[in-house]
Amino acid sequence: MSQSFRVMEKQHQQHEQQQHHSECSRYLSSKSTVSQQSSKSTVKTTSHRVTTTVKTEKGREVVKLSPLPKRAKRTYLAIDKDKEVIGYVIPVFRANHEVVRSLMEAQDDECTEEGINYVAMRNLFVREAREAMHIKVEKKSRTVQVRESVERMALSRTMDEWVEFRKKMNPDSLTHPPEFIIKPRGQTVWEGNTVLLHCTVAGWPKPRIAWYKNNVLVDAKANPEKYTAESSYNMHSLEIKNCDFRDTAQYRASALNVKGEDSIVATIVVKRFQEGEEAGPLDLKPHGFCHEHGVTFETTIIDKFEVAFGHEGGTLSLGCTVIVYPTVKNYQPEVVWYRDSVPLKPSKWVHAHWSGERATLTLIHLNKEDEGMYTLRVNTKSGFDTYSAYVFVRDAELEVEGVPVAPLDVCCHDANKDYVVVTWKQPAVEGSSPILGYYIDRCQVRTHHWAQCNDVPVKYARFPVTGLVEGRSYTFRVRALNRTGVSRPSRVSEAVVAMDPSDRARLRAGPSAPWTGMIKFTEEDPTVGIVPGEPTDVVVTEATKSYVVLAWKPPVLRGHEGVMYYIEKRMTGSDTWQRVNTGMPVKSPRFALFDLAEGNAYSFRVRCCNSAGVGEASVSTVEITVGDKLDLPSAPGQAVAIRNTDTSVVVSWGGSKDVRHLAGYYIDCSVVGTDVWMPCNNKPVKQTRFVCHGLTTEEKYVFRVRAVNAAGYSQSSPSSEPVVVKAAISMTGKPTGVTLLEAAKDYMVLGWTAPADNGGADIRGYFVDYRTVKGDIVGKWHEMNHKAVTTTSYKAENLKENVFYQFQVRAMNMAGVSKASLASAALECKEWTITVPGGPVGLRVLEVRDTSLVVLWEAPAFDGRSPVSGYYLDVKDGSAGEEGWKAIHEKVNKMKYMKVTGLKAGTSYFFRVRAQNLAGVGKPSAVLGPILAQTRPGTKEIHADVDDDGVISMIFECSEMNKDSEFIWSKNYQAITDTSRLTIVNERGKSRAIFNSPSLDDLGTFSCVVTNTDGISSSYTLTEEGLKRLLDISHDHKFPVIPFKNEMAMELLEKGRVRLWTQVEKCTSACQVDYVFNDAIVAQGKKYTMNFDRSTGIIEMFMDSLEVTDEGTFTFNLVDGKAKGTTSLVLIGDEFRELQKKSEFERAEWVRKQGPHFVDYLDFTVTEECNVLLKCKIGNVKQETEIVWSKDSIEIAEDDEDAKKIERDDGGLTFNIGKISKNDMGIYDVFLRDDRGKDRSTFSLTGAGYQAVMNEVFRVIANSSSAVSVRSTEHGIILYSTVTYYHEEQRVGWLQKDAKVAASERVKSGVTGEEIWLKINEPTEKDKGKYTMDIFDGKDGVKRVFELTGKAWEEAFQEFQRLKAAAIAERNRARVVGGLPDVVAIQEGKSLNLTGNVWGEPAPEVSWTKNEKLLVSGDRYKLKFESGKFASITIAAVTTADSGKYALVVKNKYGTEAGEFTVSVYNPEEEDSKEKTG
Repeated sequence: MSQSFRVMEKQHQQHEQQQHHSECSRYLSSKSTVSQQSSKSTVKTTSHRVTTTVKTEKGREVVKLSPLPKRAKRTYLAIDKDKEVIGYVIPVFRANHEVVRSLMEAQDDECTEEGINYVAMRNLFVREAREAMHIKVEKKSRTVQVRESVERMALSRTMDEWVEFRKKMNPDSLTHPPEFIIKPRGQTVWEGNTVLLHCTVAGWPKPRIAWYKNNVLVDAKANPEKYTAESSYNMHSLEIKNCDFRDTAQYRASALNVKGEDSIVATIVVKRFQEGEEAGPLDLKPHGFCHEHGVTFETTIIDKFEVAFGHEGGTLSLGCTVIVYPTVKNYQPEVVWYRDSVPLKPSKWVHAHWSGERATLTLIHLNKEDEGMYTLRVNTKSGFDTYSAYVFVRDAELEVEGVPVAPLDVCCHDANKDYVVVTWKQPAVEGSSPILGYYIDRCQVRTHHWAQCNDVPVKYARFPVTGLVEGRSYTFRVRALNRTGVSRPSRVSEAVVAMDPSDRARLRAGPSAPWTGMIKFTEEDPTVGIVPGEPTDVVVTEATKSYVVLAWKPPVLRGHEGVMYYIEKRMTGSDTWQRVNTGMPVKSPRFALFDLAEGNAYSFRVRCCNSAGVGEASVSTVEITVGDKLDLPSAPGQAVAIRNTDTSVVVSWGGSKDVRHLAGYYIDCSVVGTDVWMPCNNKPVKQTRFVCHGLTTEEKYVFRVRAVNAAGYSQSSPSSEPVVVKAAISMTGKPTGVTLLEAAKDYMVLGWTAPADNGGADIRGYFVDYRTVKGDIVGKWHEMNHKAVTTTSYKAENLKENVFYQFQVRAMNMAGVSKASLASAALECKEWTITVPGGPVGLRVLEVRDTSLVVLWEAPAFDGRSPVSGYYLDVKDGSAGEEGWKAIHEKVNKMKYMKVTGLKAGTSYFFRVRAQNLAGVGKPSAVLGPILAQTRPGTKEIHADVDDDGVISMIFECSEMNKDSEFIWSKNYQAITDTSRLTIVNERGKSRAIFNSPSLDDLGTFSCVVTNTDGISSSYTLTEEGLKRLLDISHDHKFPVIPFKNEMAMELLEKGRVRLWTQVEKCTSACQVDYVFNDAIVAQGKKYTMNFDRSTGIIEMFMDSLEVTDEGTFTFNLVDGKAKGTTSLVLIGDEFRELQKKSEFERAEWVRKQGPHFVDYLDFTVTEECNVLLKCKIGNVKQETEIVWSKDSIEIAEDDEDAKKIERDDGGLTFNIGKISKNDMGIYDVFLRDDRGKDRSTFSLTGAGYQAVMNEVFRVIANSSSAVSVRSTEHGIILYSTVTYYHEEQRVGWLQKDAKVAASERVKSGVTGEEIWLKINEPTEKDKGKYTMDIFDGKDGVKRVFELTGKAWEEAFQEFQRLKAAAIAERNRARVVGGLPDVVAIQEGKSLNLTGNVWGEPAPEVSWTKNEKLLVSGDRYKLKFESGKFASITIAAVTTADSGKYALVVKNKYGTEAGEFTVSVYNPEEEDSKEKTG
C-alpha cells in the first residue's frame, strides 16, 4: 500500500493534506446540517433524493432530505452522547472522485489477491465519496458555523491522533491478527442471575471466536440450557444462565485468524446468599438442588489415597473411589486434581484418569517438584467435595556418597534476545559438607548437548545467562557442588525463547491495527540511516558479589533497523570509562557484568549503535558497590512438635524475621541419641506449620527448621523437645441419628448411631440431654443421665404423658466428652399401639475383606407384642437408589450377626436389619454404610496351630497395635463366659487362644477384635471336620513319626556293588535301626555291610553283588525314643533283573580297567585350522604296553607315512589326519595289550561318521569367515570374506535383498584360496542393496550381511570408476612397442634407417629427439610416421657428429613415452690407427 500512496502523492502532492481535511470536514458538516431539523439553512443535492420543506415550532422553514432509495448512508464514526469518538470505524482516507479513480487505477495490479469483502468495502468508499462531493452548503447560520468549526477542530484532533496511531500499525499488509477493541469485563453476581459477556474484535481475515472456561472449551450447542453464544458484525457475546457457584471461573475469549491469535480473560464470581465466612476454593460446600435433573447430588469419596512416599525417577499413583448418588443416566461429575491448590494439567509427567467410578492420578518420573498437597475435587451440579493428602518425594540413591542432592524448581525469567535469568531453590540435603555453589547448564531445544554456562560456581540461587542466540529455544538445569563432588542435575526448566519481550507479546496477541474496512497509506520511513539516540532509565536491577545486572529502555529515535548496545563502566575515583563488551554488542536491553572486584564501587552507562554509527552515552547510574544485596534469612523460631498419628508429628515454628524473598522452610528430624539429621520435606514450604510423615512408631524424635532464600540457608532453629511418635488421642465425633425406638405413657426408648471417629480411643459411654417443646417454644437442655451408658440406646424415664421432648447425645472417650449430636425431632411421650418390633440398633461391621464382611447388631429396644423371633439383613449397592435394597437371605436368621459373602472388591455397600415377631416384620434399622469391600493392607487371619507337644490353639497377629490396644476374643460374636474352655495368652502384637480340652463343645465361630485400631478383626470357624483334623495332627505330635528326607533308594557302585540308603531329617544319638529283608532281620557279615551316621541321618546297607536269592523287600525300621519310622524298597521281577544286569556290567567294567584300557574311546575333534584329529584317552598303561593303530584292518607300521601323524602325550593318543579328504575315509582302530589284559577302540570315518566330521569342519570354516567387505577393481565391485581354510565340498550361496543371486557373465561367485567372493562387473544402481553370504556350517548356515547402500555404495562405485578410467588410460596410452635397438654402431658414411612400432588410442603424436633436442625432418633427417603405427628415421651418410642419444617420443591424451637408443658412428681408419698406436 505504500506504493499506492506514492502514486497518489505524485498526482496531488500540492494539496493532499488540505483536501483530505476539508473533505472530511465537509462530510461531517453535511451530516450535521441534515440531522438538525431546526437549522435555517437550505440544502440542495444532485443525488436522487426528494427535498421537502418542513416548518419548525417557530414557523421557520427548513429543507429536509429523504432517505436514500436503496441504501441508507453509513455512519463511520462511533460517537457517544458527549460527541467523543469511541471506535475506529471512520475511513482514514477520503478524496474527490478523480483522486479515488486515479488511486484505483494505480492499484489494479496489486489488488488481484484481495478478498471480495475488501473489494465491496472499497467500492462503497468510492460511492460515498462521490455522494459527499455533491453535497453543497448554500447558507449557514452563525450558530451552525460555530458548531461546525468546533467539530472540524475536534475532527482535526481526531485525525492527528489517528495519524499517530497509524504510525504504530503494520503498514505492509491489509491482513493483520485479531485485536480486542471492546474487552469483556469481569463481573460479580448472585446465584440464580444471568451473566452476559460481550466483546468486539477486529482483524482481517475475519477472526473466529471461541469461549473457554478455566481453559476448557465452552460448547454452547451441547449445553443450550446453560450457555448461549452469539456473533454478529464483530460483536460477540456469551450468556451464562441461572448462575451458581460452580460458574465461578476465568472465562477467556480467544480470537484466531491466519495472521495470529489474541485472547482476553474476564473473571466471573458467583456469590451465595449465606451467612458466615466465605468458603475457600477447595472447602466443602453444602449440596444444593439441581433443577436440571430434579435431584440433589450427594458425593461420597471412599477408598481414599493415603499420605504417599515416592522416589525420584519412580512412578506413583493416587486414587479414590467416588460415589455420586443418585445415579443419573449420561451424567458424569467433573473430576479435577490439584497440587498445592493449583489445578494440574495433563502432560507426559501427569496422567489423570476417570473411569466413572474411580479417579486416578499417575505421576511419571517423579521429581522433588512433584512434592506437595494433592487434592481431588469432584464437581457435581449440586456442589463439590474434596479430599487431600500429602505426597512426599524422596531423593534417589546417590551415586557418590556425600555429594549434595539435586536442586529444584528451575525457572526462567526476564528472557530477552540474548539473555535470560535462571532461578532455582536450594535442595534440602547439602551432603557431607556445605554447598559451595551451583553450575548452570543449558541445552538448545531438539538437541541433546548440555553446555555449562558458568566456569566458577555461583553461590546465589539466581544467575543471568548471556550469549544466547536470538530466536532459539533453550532449557536449563542446575547442579550443586560441595567438597565431595557434584550433584545430579535438577529437572530441566520449561523451554524459553531468546527474543525481545515486545516480539513475544506480538506473537501472543498480535496488536496490529484492527480492520475496519478502511484503506491505509504510509510514507517512507524518514529515520533510515539515523544514528540512534541515547538509552534511558539505566538502572542496576541485581547486584551480587558474582555479577551485576543492568537494565535500560531503548532509545525513542532508532529507525526501523534494530539497535545494539555497548556497556561502559567506571570505577569510583576515576574519570576513565571502559567499554565492557568491545568485541560484541548486545541485542537485549539487559546485560550481566562479571569479574567485578568485590567491595569496589562502579558507575555504568550504555550507548546504542546501528549501521549508521554509535550514539551518545546514556546518563550514568549511581555508584554501586559490588557485593551481595540479599542477606541470609534469620533463624526461624523455636520448633514445637506435637503428636499426630502413629507415623507423623505436627511441627510448628516461628517465622524468620525481616527476611526478603523467602523461598520456604526445610524441616529436619533426628532420632534422639543418633545425631543424624534427615529431611522431612524435599520441597520448601512457606507456612510455619508442617506435618512430618513417615516416622517410626514409638521412636523418639527431635526437630529443627531452616529458612532458605536465594542467598542461601539460615541457621537452624533451636531443636524441639523430644516427642514420641504415637497417635494423639482426641475427642470423639458426634453421635448421629437420634431416633425413638419405643414409647409408653411415662418413658421413651432412644437409639442412635455411634460416632464414625472415636478419636483414637474406645468410646466409654454416652450422655443424653433432653428439653421440652411447646409449639415453637423450646426449653433449656437438661442432663438425663449422670452416669454414662455404654450402649447406643437409652430408656428415658419419668417423662410426662402427651408432652413433646427433644433429645441430644454426647459421646465420651479418654480425651473428654464430644459435642452434642443434632437434636432429634420433637417426640411425643405416649404409649405405642404397634405390634411389630422396632428397628434393630447398634449396627456395625467386622472382618471387612474384598469379598466378605460380618454385620452385627443389637436387638430392638421395642419387641412389639411378642418376643423377637429372628432378623432379616438387607444390602444395597452404593450406587443404587432406594429401590436397590435386596434381602441377603430368605429364611429368618435367629443370630444377631451374619457373614455376608459374594461381595465385589472395591465396591461400596449399605446395610440395614429388620426384626420379626409373631405379628410380622418391623421397620428397618438405621442404614449402615457406605462400607467399602476391600481387604486392609497387611491384614492377617486367625489360623489354627498345633505345637510340638500336640497343644491346639488359635493365633491372631496385629502389626498396627498401639500402647492402649487389646485383643478381645469372642465366640459366636458374644463374650466368652466359660473361661475353662480357653486360655488366652497375649504377647507383643500376637494373641494365642489355647484349647484346654478340645471337644465338640468347642465348635463355633471364634473372633478376635483389636481395640483402638481401625476395626482390625478376624474370625475362625471351628467345624467338626476341622476339629478332627486338628486332633489327628495333635496325635501325630504327641506320638511322632521319624521324618525321612528321602525314602529308601538304590545306587550302583564300582565293581557292581549295590548300595541301599535313606536319610532322616533329624534323630537323636539314641536312634536305632533294624535292617530287614523279607521280614527277617539281617546282620552285618560277609554279604551285608551296614552304616548309620547319626550326625547326617544317612543310613546305608551294602551288598557286593546281586544274586537270585536277593529278590525281595528290604526295610529299615527306626526307633528314636517314642518316635518311630519305617522305609522300604521292593526289588522284584523285571526291576530286579534289570538291576542285576547293570551290576554285572559294572563289575565287568571294573575288571576291564584292571589292565590297559580306554578312559575315553576314540573320537574326533576339528581345530581352528580345520585339521581333523582322532583322539582317545587311555589309562593304566605301562612302558611295555603295546599300542597299535590300524586303518581298514591294516596295521600302521612305524615307517609308514601315516605313522608321522600319530602323537602321544600324557594319557592321550592323537591321530592328526590334517585337512581331510575322501582319501582319509576308513575304519580306524587302536589296540592296547600287555600281560594284564587288552582293550580296543574303533572309529568309523565312513558314511555317517565321515559326514559328521565334515559337518564339524564346515562349522569351523563357517565360523571363521570374516565380515563381508567390499573391494573395487577396474571391472567392477567385489564382495568378499576370508576364511582360515576352504574345503571343496563347502556350500556357499549369495543373496541380494533375500533373493538368491543368479550367476551370469556380469555377476559371478567363487573362491580363490581362502577368499570367498562375489564379483559384480559393470555395477549399476540395481546392484545396490543388502547382500548376504550364506555359508553352510553343517546345520543351517552362517550368514554374513553387507549393506551395499549409502556411503559404502558411493565409495565403492567411485573407486570402480576411477580404476576403470585408469585401466582405460593404461591400455590406450601412447607407447613404443618395439623395433628400436638399444645401441646402434654404424660406420661413418653409411646410411642409418630405424623404424619403431608405436601404439596408442587415439593415434599418438610422434617426434624424434637427439640429446633431448627435437629433430626436424629435412635433408639431414628424414622422419616418417605411417599408418599410425610405424615411425622411421633415416640419416644418409652418417658422420661422427651424428653420434648421440636418440629417442622416439610418442604422446596422446593418456600419456607420453620415449623409446631411447644410442647411435655410435665410428671411422675404420681411425680405429686401425688407434690399434697400431696402442
